[in-house]
Amino acid sequence: MKFYLRTACILIIGTLPAVRAVQAQDPPPAPRYIVYDTTTLGGTFAFGSGVNNLGWVTGASTNATGALHATLAAPGTLIDLGTLGGTNSAVEWPVKNNHGLVVGISETATPEPNGEAFSCSGFIPTNGHTCLPFLWQNGDLSPLPLLGGNNGFATEINNSGIAVGWAETSVADPSCVHPEQVLQFLAVQWGPGRDEKRVLPPLGDDSVSAATAVNDAGEVVGISGSCDVAIGALSAKHALLWRHGQPVKLPTLGGKGWNTPMAINNRGVIAGFSDTPGDLVGKVLTANFQATLWTADGIVNLHTLPGDATAEATGINDRNQVIGTSFPPPTSTNPSRAFFWQDGKMYDLNSLVQPSAPLYLISTGDINERGVITGQGCVLPDCTVLHTFVAIVAPPETTDAEARAESADSASRPTLSAELREQLRAHARFWRATPETVPAQ
Repeated sequence: MKFYLRTACILIIGTLPAVRAVQAQDPPPAPRYIVYDTTTLGGTFAFGSGVNNLGWVTGASTNATGALHATLAAPGTLIDLGTLGGTNSAVEWPVKNNHGLVVGISETATPEPNGEAFSCSGFIPTNGHTCLPFLWQNGDLSPLPLLGGNNGFATEINNSGIAVGWAETSVADPSCVHPEQVLQFLAVQWGPGRDEKRVLPPLGDDSVSAATAVNDAGEVVGISGSCDVAIGALSAKHALLWRHGQPVKLPTLGGKGWNTPMAINNRGVIAGFSDTPGDLVGKVLTANFQATLWTADGIVNLHTLPGDATAEATGINDRNQVIGTSFPPPTSTNPSRAFFWQDGKMYDLNSLVQPSAPLYLISTGDINERGVITGQGCVLPDCTVLHTFVAIVAPPETTDAEARAESADSASRPTLSAELREQLRAHARFWRATPETVPAQ
């Protein structure tokens, strides 16, 4: 095992550019932020997943009927991207494309022939229907091609028009957990031509793969493993980097599942999360992932905010500023917390915002090159509804943001009602739910 991990480290060091300043000895003060509420499509639930360098925010929102629709928030405007015939849709991963291209997933009106939940069940309600990857451009929502199966999922599109995600094949995979999943799924690269598609293979003897992000150099990251229930866990046995279509195994923190790159910047630095040793006990896999960076120097455990149990990094910019979500222990009634990380130090993002912020920031989506962050927060003071937030860097002031972060009072962390916690679980968004035990195969 030691030799295998050392080999993986050599591979990543040989393929990623050097980034020596990720953990500086004397980090600069953290920026201060001003938080805004982008409102909703008329419902009480919304989140931001991506923010490009124009400040356009992608994500999803419920409307007045309770349906969840993919959204694009340009300054002053919230656009409903619609669906592919079903009730629900969403943009679930950071989309950094600056040319008006957006990808995501949508429920259709077609009943799922195998009764599968597929990967969509961890993100959007599908009502027993199939879900498809979509491309939105100039007001037009269209499906991306599949691999012979019935479902697919698009996560990211770069500035060259290359999109990535995963799609089912027609092959029944014996490593799937029935009835949640029946068919094999494989990572896909779509584009740049409208009908172009390319399979990104799993690692070695793994049966499934999924691509989660792509940078402007065309480097793709994702996961590989066994089919499981198609929402991570054992399908994320291995974290991967695909270069020129070939998989390279990335090192992990030592866990057997939930090893997931979430974003890759244009310097080749990868952010995500990885389980640690002890996640597999007997025949049960229990998520214990920590926020993680993969750099030229190897893998870095960013850990969690103080008092929390697990964490994930969801976004990174080319300045190696990282954002993510830190989760309390499963029995806690406290909410998760958005974090900001730079140069070796993690901050509760709530400690870096203006005192009169309208939202308590509970999860993150993405960060752009200007440091603008988006995610999800509960609306204060009652903290009973969930909206998308946008946090922009505040002008320099005499108040030291680092001092504010060090003195932040944990008592200011609100308690979520049972109803709100259940709403968050219903919209788990893959790894964002409170970690649960998952049957191992």
